[in-house]
Amino acid sequence: MMAEQPTAPACAPTTPTSPVPGASASGASGAPQTARVPRVLSIAGTDPSGGAGIQADLKSIAASGGYGMCVTTSLVAQNTCGVREVFTPPLEFLTAQLAAVFDDVTVDTVKIGMLGDVDTIRTVRTWLSEHPVPVVVLDPVMIASSGDRLLQAEAEQALRDLVPLVDVITPNIPELAVLCQKEPAQTFDEAHEQAANLAAATGTTVIVKGGHLCGQDAGNTAVFPDGTCAHVRTPRLDSRNTHGTGCSLSSSLATRLGVELLQHTEAAGHTAEQSVLTSEDIHRALQWSTRWLHEAIAAGAGLQVGSGEGHGPVDHAARARRLEAAASAYPWHHLLATTDSEGNTLDGTSPERLLPVSPVPAGEAVVKPAGPWTAALWAAGGETWHQILDLPFVRALGDGTLDEDLFAFYLDQDALYLRDYSRALATLSARADIAEAQVHWAAGAHEAIAAESQLHEGWLANRARLGGPSPITMGYTNFLRASVAGDDYVVGAAAVLPCYWLYEEVGAVLSSQNHADHPYAEWLSMYGGEEFAAEVARSLAEVERAFEAASPAQRVRAARAYLSACVYEREFFDQAHRALR
Repeated sequence: MMAEQPTAPACAPTTPTSPVPGASASGASGAPQTARVPRVLSIAGTDPSGGAGIQADLKSIAASGGYGMCVTTSLVAQNTCGVREVFTPPLEFLTAQLAAVFDDVTVDTVKIGMLGDVDTIRTVRTWLSEHPVPVVVLDPVMIASSGDRLLQAEAEQALRDLVPLVDVITPNIPELAVLCQKEPAQTFDEAHEQAANLAAATGTTVIVKGGHLCGQDAGNTAVFPDGTCAHVRTPRLDSRNTHGTGCSLSSSLATRLGVELLQHTEAAGHTAEQSVLTSEDIHRALQWSTRWLHEAIAAGAGLQVGSGEGHGPVDHAARARRLEAAASAYPWHHLLATTDSEGNTLDGTSPERLLPVSPVPAGEAVVKPAGPWTAALWAAGGETWHQILDLPFVRALGDGTLDEDLFAFYLDQDALYLRDYSRALATLSARADIAEAQVHWAAGAHEAIAAESQLHEGWLANRARLGGPSPITMGYTNFLRASVAGDDYVVGAAAVLPCYWLYEEVGAVLSSQNHADHPYAEWLSMYGGEEFAAEVARSLAEVERAFEAASPAQRVRAARAYLSACVYEREFFDQAHRALR
Protein backbone atom coordinates (compact mmCIF):
# COMPACT_ATOMS: atom_id res chain seq x y z
CA MET A 1 0.00 0.00 0.00
CA MET A 2 1.37 3.37 -0.99
CA ALA A 3 1.91 5.94 1.72
CA GLU A 4 0.71 8.92 -0.34
CA GLN A 5 -2.92 9.88 0.12
CA PRO A 6 -4.51 11.22 -3.08
CA THR A 7 -6.07 14.63 -2.90
CA ALA A 8 -9.81 15.02 -2.83
CA PRO A 9 -11.66 15.95 -6.02
CA ALA A 10 -11.48 19.62 -6.82
CA CYS A 11 -15.23 19.98 -7.17
CA ALA A 12 -18.24 20.37 -4.94
CA PRO A 13 -19.25 17.16 -3.15
CA THR A 14 -22.64 15.56 -3.27
CA THR A 15 -23.65 13.80 -0.05
CA PRO A 16 -26.60 11.46 0.48
CA THR A 17 -28.97 12.70 3.14
CA SER A 18 -30.27 9.36 4.35
CA PRO A 19 -28.39 7.67 7.25
CA VAL A 20 -29.34 4.30 5.74
CA PRO A 21 -28.47 4.33 2.04
CA GLY A 22 -31.20 2.99 -0.17
CA ALA A 23 -33.75 2.11 2.52
CA SER A 24 -36.60 0.13 0.97
CA ALA A 25 -39.75 1.95 -0.05
CA SER A 26 -43.14 0.49 0.68
CA GLY A 27 -45.13 -1.23 -2.01
CA ALA A 28 -48.65 -0.58 -3.23
CA SER A 29 -51.42 0.06 -0.78
CA GLY A 30 -52.46 -3.10 1.00
CA ALA A 31 -49.52 -5.09 -0.37
CA PRO A 32 -46.59 -6.44 1.65
CA GLN A 33 -43.83 -3.87 2.07
CA THR A 34 -41.29 -5.43 -0.26
CA ALA A 35 -39.23 -3.54 -2.80
CA ARG A 36 -39.53 -4.45 -6.47
CA VAL A 37 -36.55 -6.14 -8.07
CA PRO A 38 -35.02 -4.24 -11.00
CA ARG A 39 -34.83 -6.17 -14.26
CA VAL A 40 -31.34 -5.60 -15.61
CA LEU A 41 -30.14 -6.46 -19.10
CA SER A 42 -26.45 -6.97 -19.78
CA ILE A 43 -25.38 -6.46 -23.39
CA ALA A 44 -21.83 -7.76 -23.43
CA GLY A 45 -19.33 -10.42 -24.38
CA THR A 46 -18.58 -13.71 -22.68
CA ASP A 47 -15.88 -15.11 -20.43
CA PRO A 48 -15.82 -18.92 -20.28
CA SER A 49 -13.70 -18.78 -17.09
CA GLY A 50 -16.58 -16.97 -15.37
CA GLY A 51 -14.80 -13.93 -13.97
CA ALA A 52 -15.70 -11.23 -16.50
CA GLY A 53 -18.19 -10.43 -19.25
CA ILE A 54 -21.82 -11.47 -19.02
CA GLN A 55 -20.92 -14.27 -16.59
CA ALA A 56 -19.62 -11.68 -14.10
CA ASP A 57 -22.49 -9.35 -14.96
CA LEU A 58 -25.17 -11.89 -14.06
CA LYS A 59 -23.42 -12.72 -10.76
CA SER A 60 -23.07 -9.02 -9.94
CA ILE A 61 -26.68 -8.23 -10.80
CA ALA A 62 -27.94 -11.04 -8.56
CA ALA A 63 -25.59 -10.04 -5.72
CA SER A 64 -26.76 -6.42 -6.00
CA GLY A 65 -30.46 -7.25 -5.79
CA GLY A 66 -31.56 -7.46 -9.42
CA TYR A 67 -32.88 -9.96 -11.94
CA GLY A 68 -30.26 -10.43 -14.62
CA MET A 69 -30.68 -11.02 -18.34
CA CYS A 70 -28.06 -11.06 -21.09
CA VAL A 71 -27.64 -10.45 -24.80
CA THR A 72 -24.34 -11.72 -26.17
CA THR A 73 -22.35 -9.46 -28.47
CA SER A 74 -19.09 -11.40 -28.64
CA LEU A 75 -17.87 -14.88 -27.81
CA VAL A 76 -14.49 -14.48 -26.15
CA ALA A 77 -11.95 -17.23 -25.56
CA GLN A 78 -10.26 -15.96 -22.42
CA ASN A 79 -9.23 -16.94 -18.92
CA THR A 80 -7.51 -15.29 -15.97
CA CYS A 81 -4.32 -14.91 -18.01
CA GLY A 82 -5.78 -13.03 -20.97
CA VAL A 83 -7.81 -13.01 -24.19
CA ARG A 84 -7.03 -15.63 -26.85
CA GLU A 85 -9.67 -15.15 -29.50
CA VAL A 86 -12.87 -13.18 -30.17
CA PHE A 87 -15.79 -14.29 -32.35
CA THR A 88 -18.56 -11.85 -33.21
CA PRO A 89 -21.90 -13.49 -34.08
CA PRO A 90 -23.93 -12.13 -37.01
CA LEU A 91 -25.74 -8.87 -36.35
CA GLU A 92 -29.05 -10.53 -37.21
CA PHE A 93 -28.60 -12.82 -34.21
CA LEU A 94 -27.78 -9.84 -31.96
CA THR A 95 -31.01 -8.16 -33.03
CA ALA A 96 -32.95 -11.40 -32.52
CA GLN A 97 -31.68 -11.65 -28.94
CA LEU A 98 -32.66 -8.04 -28.21
CA ALA A 99 -36.11 -8.55 -29.70
CA ALA A 100 -36.68 -11.73 -27.70
CA VAL A 101 -36.00 -9.90 -24.43
CA PHE A 102 -37.84 -6.65 -25.15
CA ASP A 103 -40.89 -8.39 -26.62
CA ASP A 104 -41.50 -10.18 -23.33
CA VAL A 105 -39.80 -8.34 -20.46
CA THR A 106 -39.94 -4.76 -19.22
CA VAL A 107 -36.29 -3.74 -18.89
CA ASP A 108 -35.57 -1.30 -16.05
CA THR A 109 -31.86 -0.79 -16.64
CA VAL A 110 -29.27 -1.77 -19.22
CA LYS A 111 -25.57 -2.35 -18.74
CA ILE A 112 -23.54 -2.21 -21.95
CA GLY A 113 -20.19 -3.96 -21.98
CA MET A 114 -18.06 -5.28 -24.81
CA LEU A 115 -19.35 -4.25 -28.22
CA GLY A 116 -16.34 -5.13 -30.32
CA ASP A 117 -16.83 -3.37 -33.63
CA VAL A 118 -18.54 -0.46 -35.35
CA ASP A 119 -21.52 -2.43 -36.63
CA THR A 120 -22.28 -3.88 -33.19
CA ILE A 121 -22.08 -0.44 -31.56
CA ARG A 122 -24.44 1.05 -34.17
CA THR A 123 -26.89 -1.84 -33.84
CA VAL A 124 -27.11 -1.48 -30.06
CA ARG A 125 -27.35 2.30 -30.34
CA THR A 126 -30.20 2.10 -32.84
CA TRP A 127 -32.07 -0.49 -30.79
CA LEU A 128 -31.91 1.49 -27.56
CA SER A 129 -32.90 4.69 -29.38
CA GLU A 130 -36.03 2.92 -30.62
CA HIS A 131 -36.65 1.09 -27.31
CA PRO A 132 -35.84 3.61 -24.53
CA VAL A 133 -34.79 2.26 -21.15
CA PRO A 134 -34.93 4.42 -17.97
CA VAL A 135 -31.26 3.88 -17.07
CA VAL A 136 -28.32 2.89 -19.27
CA VAL A 137 -24.80 2.32 -17.90
CA LEU A 138 -21.96 1.98 -20.40
CA ASP A 139 -18.76 0.18 -19.54
CA PRO A 140 -16.62 1.21 -22.53
CA VAL A 141 -14.74 -2.07 -22.85
CA MET A 142 -11.62 -1.15 -24.77
CA ILE A 143 -8.67 -2.33 -22.73
CA ALA A 144 -8.74 -5.26 -20.27
CA SER A 145 -6.97 -5.18 -16.90
CA SER A 146 -4.42 -7.52 -18.49
CA GLY A 147 -3.69 -4.81 -21.09
CA ASP A 148 -5.36 -6.68 -23.95
CA ARG A 149 -7.08 -4.50 -26.58
CA LEU A 150 -10.74 -5.49 -26.73
CA LEU A 151 -12.11 -2.91 -29.20
CA GLN A 152 -11.09 -2.38 -32.78
CA ALA A 153 -9.35 0.97 -33.25
CA GLU A 154 -11.79 2.10 -35.94
CA ALA A 155 -14.67 1.58 -33.50
CA GLU A 156 -13.39 4.06 -30.94
CA GLN A 157 -15.15 7.05 -32.50
CA ALA A 158 -18.40 5.12 -32.72
CA LEU A 159 -18.15 4.42 -28.99
CA ARG A 160 -17.47 8.11 -28.30
CA ASP A 161 -20.66 8.91 -30.20
CA LEU A 162 -22.57 6.50 -27.95
CA VAL A 163 -21.53 8.21 -24.70
CA PRO A 164 -24.00 11.16 -24.86
CA LEU A 165 -26.90 8.72 -25.20
CA VAL A 166 -26.30 6.88 -21.89
CA ASP A 167 -26.74 7.98 -18.30
CA VAL A 168 -23.51 6.77 -16.70
CA ILE A 169 -20.18 5.64 -18.10
CA THR A 170 -17.58 3.62 -16.15
CA PRO A 171 -14.22 3.69 -17.97
CA ASN A 172 -10.98 2.54 -16.39
CA ILE A 173 -8.10 5.02 -16.48
CA PRO A 174 -6.70 3.88 -19.88
CA GLU A 175 -10.21 3.87 -21.39
CA LEU A 176 -10.94 7.34 -20.04
CA ALA A 177 -7.79 8.56 -21.76
CA VAL A 178 -8.84 7.00 -25.08
CA LEU A 179 -12.30 8.58 -24.87
CA CYS A 180 -10.75 11.98 -24.12
CA GLN A 181 -7.90 11.46 -26.61
CA LYS A 182 -5.41 12.19 -23.85
CA GLU A 183 -2.55 10.38 -22.17
CA PRO A 184 -3.61 8.16 -19.23
CA ALA A 185 -4.00 10.10 -15.99
CA GLN A 186 -1.46 9.47 -13.24
CA THR A 187 -3.36 11.04 -10.35
CA PHE A 188 -6.95 11.45 -9.21
CA ASP A 189 -6.78 15.15 -10.04
CA GLU A 190 -5.79 14.44 -13.64
CA ALA A 191 -8.47 11.77 -13.97
CA HIS A 192 -11.12 14.07 -12.46
CA GLU A 193 -10.19 16.80 -14.95
CA GLN A 194 -10.54 14.43 -17.90
CA ALA A 195 -13.82 13.10 -16.54
CA ALA A 196 -15.21 16.59 -15.90
CA ASN A 197 -14.48 17.65 -19.47
CA LEU A 198 -16.08 14.46 -20.84
CA ALA A 199 -19.15 14.82 -18.60
CA ALA A 200 -19.65 18.46 -19.54
CA ALA A 201 -19.30 17.74 -23.25
CA THR A 202 -21.64 14.74 -23.29
CA GLY A 203 -24.12 15.36 -20.45
CA THR A 204 -23.23 11.92 -19.08
CA THR A 205 -22.07 11.12 -15.55
CA VAL A 206 -18.55 9.71 -15.60
CA ILE A 207 -17.27 7.31 -12.94
CA VAL A 208 -13.55 7.71 -12.25
CA LYS A 209 -12.18 4.40 -10.97
CA GLY A 210 -9.08 4.62 -8.81
CA GLY A 211 -7.95 1.03 -9.20
CA HIS A 212 -5.34 1.87 -11.86
CA LEU A 213 -3.94 4.78 -9.84
CA CYS A 214 -1.54 4.79 -6.90
CA GLY A 215 -2.12 5.82 -3.31
CA GLN A 216 -4.03 4.47 -0.36
CA ASP A 217 -7.43 5.38 -1.76
CA ALA A 218 -8.57 3.10 -4.58
CA GLY A 219 -12.11 4.46 -4.50
CA ASN A 220 -14.46 5.73 -7.19
CA THR A 221 -15.76 9.19 -8.02
CA ALA A 222 -18.99 10.12 -9.78
CA VAL A 223 -18.29 13.24 -11.86
CA PHE A 224 -21.54 14.92 -12.89
CA PRO A 225 -22.16 17.10 -15.96
CA ASP A 226 -22.70 20.20 -13.79
CA GLY A 227 -19.14 19.97 -12.43
CA THR A 228 -19.99 18.53 -9.01
CA CYS A 229 -18.74 15.15 -7.92
CA ALA A 230 -19.13 12.56 -5.19
CA HIS A 231 -16.26 10.36 -4.04
CA VAL A 232 -16.51 6.94 -2.41
CA ARG A 233 -13.32 6.01 -0.62
CA THR A 234 -12.05 2.47 -0.35
CA PRO A 235 -8.60 1.24 0.72
CA ARG A 236 -6.29 -0.24 -1.86
CA LEU A 237 -5.93 -4.00 -1.68
CA ASP A 238 -2.80 -5.94 -2.51
CA SER A 239 -4.58 -8.52 -4.64
CA ARG A 240 -4.22 -10.23 -7.99
CA ASN A 241 -7.94 -11.02 -8.00
CA THR A 242 -8.98 -8.13 -10.19
CA HIS A 243 -10.21 -9.98 -13.29
CA GLY A 244 -13.60 -8.63 -14.28
CA THR A 245 -13.72 -5.78 -11.77
CA GLY A 246 -14.86 -3.31 -14.44
CA CYS A 247 -17.67 -5.59 -15.60
CA SER A 248 -18.72 -6.30 -12.03
CA LEU A 249 -18.78 -2.65 -10.93
CA SER A 250 -20.76 -1.43 -13.93
CA SER A 251 -23.39 -4.18 -13.73
CA SER A 252 -23.72 -3.74 -9.96
CA LEU A 253 -24.06 0.01 -10.42
CA ALA A 254 -26.74 -0.45 -13.10
CA THR A 255 -28.63 -2.68 -10.67
CA ARG A 256 -28.40 -0.28 -7.74
CA LEU A 257 -29.50 2.59 -9.99
CA GLY A 258 -32.48 0.42 -10.85
CA VAL A 259 -33.18 0.01 -7.13
CA GLU A 260 -33.09 3.79 -6.66
CA LEU A 261 -35.33 4.28 -9.70
CA LEU A 262 -37.95 1.82 -8.51
CA GLN A 263 -38.01 3.44 -5.09
CA HIS A 264 -38.85 6.76 -6.75
CA THR A 265 -41.50 5.02 -8.80
CA GLU A 266 -43.16 3.40 -5.81
CA ALA A 267 -42.96 6.53 -3.66
CA ALA A 268 -44.44 8.82 -6.32
CA GLY A 269 -46.87 6.38 -7.86
CA HIS A 270 -45.74 6.90 -11.45
CA THR A 271 -43.86 4.84 -14.01
CA ALA A 272 -40.12 4.28 -14.18
CA GLU A 273 -39.98 6.24 -17.41
CA GLN A 274 -41.26 9.30 -15.51
CA SER A 275 -38.63 9.00 -12.78
CA VAL A 276 -35.40 10.97 -12.90
CA LEU A 277 -32.26 9.88 -11.10
CA THR A 278 -30.58 12.55 -9.00
CA SER A 279 -26.89 12.94 -8.21
CA GLU A 280 -27.68 11.68 -4.71
CA ASP A 281 -29.21 8.53 -6.21
CA ILE A 282 -26.06 7.90 -8.24
CA HIS A 283 -23.89 8.54 -5.18
CA ARG A 284 -25.84 6.06 -3.08
CA ALA A 285 -25.68 3.45 -5.82
CA LEU A 286 -21.95 4.00 -6.26
CA GLN A 287 -21.41 3.66 -2.50
CA TRP A 288 -23.18 0.32 -2.43
CA SER A 289 -21.41 -1.07 -5.49
CA THR A 290 -17.96 0.16 -4.44
CA ARG A 291 -18.22 -1.36 -0.99
CA TRP A 292 -19.63 -4.60 -2.33
CA LEU A 293 -16.86 -4.93 -4.92
CA HIS A 294 -14.14 -4.17 -2.36
CA GLU A 295 -15.34 -7.07 -0.23
CA ALA A 296 -15.54 -9.28 -3.33
CA ILE A 297 -11.94 -8.45 -4.29
CA ALA A 298 -10.72 -9.09 -0.73
CA ALA A 299 -12.34 -12.54 -0.74
CA GLY A 300 -11.32 -13.42 -4.30
CA ALA A 301 -8.15 -15.32 -3.44
CA GLY A 302 -10.20 -17.81 -1.47
CA LEU A 303 -11.88 -19.02 -4.66
CA GLN A 304 -8.59 -20.49 -5.92
CA VAL A 305 -9.64 -20.03 -9.54
CA GLY A 306 -6.86 -19.79 -12.10
CA SER A 307 -3.26 -20.94 -12.32
CA GLY A 308 -1.94 -17.97 -10.37
CA GLU A 309 -0.08 -16.66 -13.41
CA GLY A 310 -2.76 -14.12 -14.29
CA HIS A 311 -5.45 -12.15 -12.49
CA GLY A 312 -8.04 -14.23 -10.68
CA PRO A 313 -11.74 -13.40 -10.37
CA VAL A 314 -13.48 -11.63 -7.51
CA ASP A 315 -15.82 -13.47 -5.17
CA HIS A 316 -19.20 -12.03 -6.15
CA ALA A 317 -21.00 -13.94 -3.39
CA ALA A 318 -18.74 -12.92 -0.48
CA ARG A 319 -21.19 -10.39 0.95
CA ALA A 320 -24.11 -12.79 0.56
CA ARG A 321 -22.27 -15.52 2.46
CA ARG A 322 -21.33 -13.08 5.23
CA LEU A 323 -24.95 -12.02 5.61
CA GLU A 324 -26.14 -15.62 5.44
CA ALA A 325 -23.84 -16.50 8.32
CA ALA A 326 -25.05 -13.49 10.27
CA ALA A 327 -28.67 -14.51 9.72
CA SER A 328 -28.19 -18.08 10.96
CA ALA A 329 -30.85 -19.13 13.44
CA TYR A 330 -28.72 -21.86 14.99
CA PRO A 331 -27.56 -21.31 18.59
CA TRP A 332 -24.00 -20.11 18.96
CA HIS A 333 -21.61 -23.01 19.41
CA HIS A 334 -20.34 -21.97 22.82
CA LEU A 335 -23.88 -22.13 24.22
CA LEU A 336 -24.15 -25.81 23.30
CA ALA A 337 -20.64 -27.12 23.99
CA THR A 338 -20.38 -29.37 27.03
CA THR A 339 -16.98 -30.92 26.28
CA ASP A 340 -13.74 -29.72 24.73
CA SER A 341 -12.06 -31.19 21.66
CA GLU A 342 -10.43 -33.89 23.81
CA GLY A 343 -13.69 -34.94 25.44
CA ASN A 344 -13.12 -33.24 28.80
CA THR A 345 -16.29 -31.97 30.50
CA LEU A 346 -16.59 -28.18 30.59
CA ASP A 347 -17.68 -27.96 34.20
CA GLY A 348 -15.89 -24.76 35.36
CA THR A 349 -13.72 -26.54 37.94
CA SER A 350 -10.57 -25.06 36.39
CA PRO A 351 -9.70 -22.46 33.72
CA GLU A 352 -8.83 -25.32 31.36
CA ARG A 353 -12.33 -26.75 31.71
CA LEU A 354 -14.25 -23.55 31.24
CA LEU A 355 -14.79 -23.03 27.51
CA PRO A 356 -14.18 -24.74 24.14
CA VAL A 357 -10.76 -24.01 22.67
CA SER A 358 -10.86 -21.45 19.89
CA PRO A 359 -9.78 -22.84 16.50
CA VAL A 360 -7.94 -19.53 15.93
CA PRO A 361 -5.29 -18.50 18.49
CA ALA A 362 -6.17 -15.19 20.11
CA GLY A 363 -2.62 -13.92 20.28
CA GLU A 364 -1.36 -11.61 23.00
CA ALA A 365 -3.72 -8.97 24.38
CA VAL A 366 -2.49 -5.40 24.79
CA VAL A 367 -4.09 -5.23 28.23
CA LYS A 368 -3.10 -8.52 29.79
CA PRO A 369 -5.54 -10.85 31.55
CA ALA A 370 -5.67 -10.38 35.32
CA GLY A 371 -5.27 -14.09 36.05
CA PRO A 372 -5.99 -17.59 34.80
CA TRP A 373 -9.76 -17.12 34.51
CA THR A 374 -9.64 -14.01 32.33
CA ALA A 375 -6.77 -15.60 30.39
CA ALA A 376 -9.12 -18.50 29.59
CA LEU A 377 -11.79 -16.03 28.43
CA TRP A 378 -9.35 -14.26 26.10
CA ALA A 379 -8.07 -17.52 24.62
CA ALA A 380 -11.58 -18.87 24.01
CA GLY A 381 -12.60 -15.74 22.10
CA GLY A 382 -9.71 -15.86 19.63
CA GLU A 383 -11.77 -16.64 16.54
CA THR A 384 -14.32 -13.90 17.23
CA TRP A 385 -11.54 -11.42 18.02
CA HIS A 386 -9.84 -11.97 14.67
CA GLN A 387 -13.20 -11.82 12.87
CA ILE A 388 -13.74 -8.37 14.40
CA LEU A 389 -10.34 -7.14 13.20
CA ASP A 390 -11.10 -8.41 9.70
CA LEU A 391 -14.48 -6.68 9.37
CA PRO A 392 -14.66 -4.19 6.48
CA PHE A 393 -15.95 -1.57 8.94
CA VAL A 394 -13.05 -2.00 11.35
CA ARG A 395 -10.39 -2.06 8.62
CA ALA A 396 -11.78 1.12 7.06
CA LEU A 397 -12.13 2.78 10.48
CA GLY A 398 -8.44 2.17 11.09
CA ASP A 399 -7.06 3.42 7.78
CA GLY A 400 -9.47 6.36 7.60
CA THR A 401 -11.29 5.30 4.44
CA LEU A 402 -14.59 4.62 6.22
CA ASP A 403 -17.39 6.68 4.70
CA GLU A 404 -19.02 9.14 7.04
CA ASP A 405 -22.50 7.72 6.54
CA LEU A 406 -21.36 4.33 7.84
CA PHE A 407 -19.61 5.92 10.82
CA ALA A 408 -22.70 8.00 11.53
CA PHE A 409 -24.87 4.86 11.45
CA TYR A 410 -22.48 3.18 13.90
CA LEU A 411 -22.36 6.19 16.25
CA ASP A 412 -26.13 6.59 16.16
CA GLN A 413 -26.53 3.01 17.34
CA ASP A 414 -23.63 3.32 19.77
CA ALA A 415 -25.29 6.30 21.43
CA LEU A 416 -28.44 4.22 21.99
CA TYR A 417 -26.33 1.28 23.15
CA LEU A 418 -24.38 3.31 25.71
CA ARG A 419 -27.56 4.55 27.38
CA ASP A 420 -28.59 1.00 28.19
CA TYR A 421 -25.00 -0.07 28.86
CA SER A 422 -24.85 2.66 31.49
CA ARG A 423 -27.99 1.24 33.10
CA ALA A 424 -26.47 -2.25 33.05
CA LEU A 425 -23.31 -1.00 34.77
CA ALA A 426 -25.38 0.85 37.37
CA THR A 427 -27.28 -2.37 38.12
CA LEU A 428 -24.01 -4.28 38.36
CA SER A 429 -22.67 -1.66 40.77
CA ALA A 430 -25.70 -2.11 43.02
CA ARG A 431 -25.13 -5.88 43.09
CA ALA A 432 -21.38 -5.81 43.77
CA ASP A 433 -20.32 -7.28 47.11
CA ILE A 434 -17.34 -5.00 47.76
CA ALA A 435 -17.05 -1.22 47.76
CA GLU A 436 -14.24 -1.07 45.18
CA ALA A 437 -16.37 -2.94 42.65
CA GLN A 438 -19.35 -0.70 43.37
CA VAL A 439 -17.29 2.41 42.76
CA HIS A 440 -15.70 1.00 39.59
CA TRP A 441 -18.93 -0.02 37.88
CA ALA A 442 -20.70 3.18 38.95
CA ALA A 443 -17.85 5.22 37.46
CA GLY A 444 -18.19 3.21 34.27
CA ALA A 445 -21.91 4.01 34.13
CA HIS A 446 -21.09 7.71 34.39
CA GLU A 447 -18.37 7.52 31.73
CA ALA A 448 -20.70 5.74 29.30
CA ILE A 449 -23.15 8.64 29.46
CA ALA A 450 -20.29 11.16 29.20
CA ALA A 451 -18.95 9.44 26.09
CA GLU A 452 -22.40 9.45 24.53
CA SER A 453 -22.71 13.18 25.18
CA GLN A 454 -19.24 14.21 24.01
CA LEU A 455 -18.34 11.99 21.09
CA HIS A 456 -21.75 11.02 19.77
CA GLU A 457 -23.77 14.18 20.17
CA GLY A 458 -20.94 16.27 18.77
CA TRP A 459 -20.62 14.15 15.64
CA LEU A 460 -24.34 13.51 15.14
CA ALA A 461 -25.63 16.98 15.99
CA ASN A 462 -26.25 17.95 12.37
CA ARG A 463 -26.93 14.49 10.95
CA ALA A 464 -30.15 12.55 10.51
CA ARG A 465 -30.78 9.94 13.20
CA LEU A 466 -32.46 6.60 12.73
CA GLY A 467 -34.78 7.23 15.64
CA GLY A 468 -34.48 3.86 17.35
CA PRO A 469 -32.28 0.85 18.01
CA SER A 470 -31.50 -1.70 15.34
CA PRO A 471 -32.35 -5.36 16.02
CA ILE A 472 -28.68 -5.98 16.84
CA THR A 473 -28.48 -3.04 19.24
CA MET A 474 -31.73 -4.09 20.89
CA GLY A 475 -30.63 -7.71 21.19
CA TYR A 476 -27.26 -6.77 22.68
CA THR A 477 -28.62 -4.31 25.26
CA ASN A 478 -31.46 -6.63 26.26
CA PHE A 479 -28.91 -9.41 26.77
CA LEU A 480 -26.72 -7.19 28.95
CA ARG A 481 -29.54 -5.90 31.12
CA ALA A 482 -30.92 -9.43 31.56
CA SER A 483 -27.48 -10.76 32.48
CA VAL A 484 -26.76 -8.16 35.16
CA ALA A 485 -30.27 -8.18 36.66
CA GLY A 486 -31.43 -11.75 36.22
CA ASP A 487 -28.34 -13.89 36.87
CA ASP A 488 -25.50 -14.08 39.37
CA TYR A 489 -23.10 -11.18 39.78
CA VAL A 490 -20.21 -12.95 38.05
CA VAL A 491 -22.38 -13.57 34.97
CA GLY A 492 -23.23 -9.88 34.68
CA ALA A 493 -19.61 -8.85 35.19
CA ALA A 494 -18.46 -11.22 32.45
CA ALA A 495 -21.20 -9.99 30.10
CA VAL A 496 -20.17 -6.32 30.32
CA LEU A 497 -16.44 -7.08 30.00
CA PRO A 498 -16.13 -7.33 26.16
CA CYS A 499 -17.39 -3.78 25.70
CA TYR A 500 -14.39 -2.70 27.77
CA TRP A 501 -11.77 -5.21 26.67
CA LEU A 502 -12.51 -5.65 22.96
CA TYR A 503 -13.02 -1.92 22.39
CA GLU A 504 -9.67 -1.19 24.01
CA GLU A 505 -7.96 -3.92 21.97
CA VAL A 506 -9.49 -2.67 18.70
CA GLY A 507 -8.51 0.90 19.61
CA ALA A 508 -4.96 -0.18 20.49
CA VAL A 509 -4.50 -2.09 17.22
CA LEU A 510 -5.93 0.69 15.08
CA SER A 511 -4.17 3.53 16.92
CA SER A 512 -0.95 2.73 15.05
CA GLN A 513 -2.67 4.30 12.00
CA ASN A 514 -3.81 7.40 13.90
CA HIS A 515 -2.54 10.85 12.95
CA ALA A 516 -3.58 14.46 13.29
CA ASP A 517 -5.59 14.52 10.07
CA HIS A 518 -7.24 11.13 10.56
CA PRO A 519 -11.03 11.60 10.15
CA TYR A 520 -11.69 9.38 13.18
CA ALA A 521 -8.73 10.43 15.32
CA GLU A 522 -10.99 11.23 18.28
CA TRP A 523 -12.44 7.70 18.35
CA LEU A 524 -9.02 6.08 18.00
CA SER A 525 -7.56 8.31 20.71
CA MET A 526 -10.40 7.56 23.11
CA TYR A 527 -10.36 3.79 22.85
CA GLY A 528 -6.65 3.37 22.16
CA GLY A 529 -5.52 5.68 24.97
CA GLU A 530 -3.88 4.90 28.30
CA GLU A 531 -6.81 6.18 30.39
CA PHE A 532 -9.25 3.72 28.86
CA ALA A 533 -6.66 0.92 29.11
CA ALA A 534 -6.44 1.56 32.85
CA GLU A 535 -10.23 1.22 33.15
CA VAL A 536 -10.05 -2.07 31.26
CA ALA A 537 -7.34 -3.37 33.61
CA ARG A 538 -9.53 -2.57 36.63
CA SER A 539 -12.50 -4.35 34.98
CA LEU A 540 -10.35 -7.42 34.31
CA ALA A 541 -9.18 -7.51 37.91
CA GLU A 542 -12.76 -7.41 39.17
CA VAL A 543 -13.95 -10.12 36.76
CA GLU A 544 -10.99 -12.30 37.77
CA ARG A 545 -11.95 -11.84 41.44
CA ALA A 546 -15.57 -12.67 40.72
CA PHE A 547 -14.61 -15.87 38.86
CA GLU A 548 -12.36 -16.96 41.69
CA ALA A 549 -15.18 -16.53 44.20
CA ALA A 550 -17.87 -18.15 42.03
CA SER A 551 -19.03 -21.75 41.94
CA PRO A 552 -18.11 -23.94 38.94
CA ALA A 553 -21.66 -23.73 37.56
CA GLN A 554 -21.66 -19.94 37.88
CA ARG A 555 -18.31 -19.79 36.06
CA VAL A 556 -19.66 -21.78 33.12
CA ARG A 557 -22.65 -19.45 32.75
CA ALA A 558 -20.40 -16.40 33.10
CA ALA A 559 -17.97 -17.69 30.48
CA ARG A 560 -20.81 -18.30 28.05
CA ALA A 561 -22.12 -14.79 28.73
CA TYR A 562 -18.67 -13.38 27.98
CA LEU A 563 -18.44 -15.18 24.62
CA SER A 564 -22.00 -14.19 23.74
CA ALA A 565 -21.11 -10.55 24.38
CA CYS A 566 -18.02 -10.97 22.15
CA VAL A 567 -20.26 -12.20 19.32
CA TYR A 568 -22.62 -9.28 19.89
CA GLU A 569 -19.64 -6.92 19.65
CA ARG A 570 -18.72 -8.43 16.29
CA GLU A 571 -22.27 -8.06 15.03
CA PHE A 572 -22.47 -4.51 16.34
CA PHE A 573 -19.37 -3.42 14.44
CA ASP A 574 -20.62 -5.11 11.26
CA GLN A 575 -24.17 -3.80 11.22
CA ALA A 576 -23.48 -0.54 9.37
CA HIS A 577 -22.45 -2.52 6.30
CA ARG A 578 -25.52 -4.73 6.64
CA ALA A 579 -27.71 -1.62 6.59
CA LEU A 580 -26.89 -1.12 2.92
CA ARG A 581 -29.98 -2.03 0.91
